[in-house]
Amino acid sequence: MIVDTHVHVWEIDPPRYPIGPTAPSWTSEPDEPGTADELIEDMDDNGVDFTVLVQTSWSTWDNGYIADSVERFPDRFVGHGLIDPQDSGKNAATVRYWMDDRGLVGFRFHPFYYPDQKILTLPENRPMWEELAAQNAVVQFHMRPSDADQVDEIARRYPNMKLLIDHMGYPQVDEDPAHFRSIVELSVHGNTFVKLSDVKGRSREAFPFRDTHAYVRQLVDAFGAERSMWGTGYPGRHRTKHNWLNLADELRLVREGFDFLTDAQRDRILGETAAEVWDMK
Repeated sequence: MIVDTHVHVWEIDPPRYPIGPTAPSWTSEPDEPGTADELIEDMDDNGVDFTVLVQTSWSTWDNGYIADSVERFPDRFVGHGLIDPQDSGKNAATVRYWMDDRGLVGFRFHPFYYPDQKILTLPENRPMWEELAAQNAVVQFHMRPSDADQVDEIARRYPNMKLLIDHMGYPQVDEDPAHFRSIVELSVHGNTFVKLSDVKGRSREAFPFRDTHAYVRQLVDAFGAERSMWGTGYPGRHRTKHNWLNLADELRLVREGFDFLTDAQRDRILGETAAEVWDMK
């Protein structure tokens, strides 16, 4: 089974599917849709069985398009939305709505969009985390090493909640590797997983981006292939438009470019780990 654990899809159809910022510092907006239908075609052309849809930062806090896409293609998609960590008076109820009523299975948070506060671990957000834990939500973090202390606290507080580190935690190939240690150290928690994604974006070299391989190996060694998974970014032609690899090359990177992996590790990373996390059959 092949599972892509990270693709953004969006529609531009307001007010049904609004476009606009989420985090206070976010200003980017799309100039055209990137739809679930485009993604299905892309998946079929490349032998991808399932995809985890992840709400974009430019689609507001309304996860409706993700939920509707999962409803349309329940055998191909699972959905992760966004929850506003600054809406502490309502965000626990919002979790219940998107999971109980709209069929989402998890959410993404962006701690590095809030550099001036520990947004995830504010006391007023405790009801939200209690609800996420009660719902067995899968939670992913768009994070940098400086955010690892917040994820560490959540992992300790909720040891049965599955927590995912997006985009390898953004290692920087031109920095002291010690700066990345806080991401690697999150592997001590058995409920933490890492996405091997956005490798091209981390690199200053051509495919297969060998200047990133030491970080990939470090993560696979620390988390094990059993807690490592593959993810990409956008559907179809939007991949290369946004400076990502096309889907065929994303797969080739794991299958051929990461020549230090065993076949068993590749199978785990390309699908088996994700199938267990999201109970895909």
